[in-house]
Amino acid sequence: MARGGELTKAVYKGEHDHFIVIVESEDIVQKWRKDSSIPLSEVANSFDVFTGNGAQGILERPSKQQLEGEFGSTHQDDIVKKIITEGKLETSKTPNKQGDRNQTNANGSGR
Repeated sequence: MARGGELTKAVYKGEHDHFIVIVESEDIVQKWRKDSSIPLSEVANSFDVFTGNGAQGILERPSKQQLEGEFGSTHQDDIVKKIITEGKLETSKTPNKQGDRNQTNANGSGR
């Protein structure tokens, strides 16, 4: 995931919450959905599952109880696979990272 690039996520709409997995790209997910011989580790950015509701876009880790209630399991690999298989792909632009640069010395001369 590059700075100032795009962020693609698979969003699974559960009964009460949305469950999210960050993926490498929409293209690789589409290829994986057609050819499951592609390792899931090349598709998922990580095997972390997040939940998020509302317009703020704040992602939190769901509790084991939430995962068990929605997926009938707390096994991350199975849950990630289901989210990527059945979830809707959403891609958004990520802002450029602003560095901790001294704005009074913007040219970097050090004087």
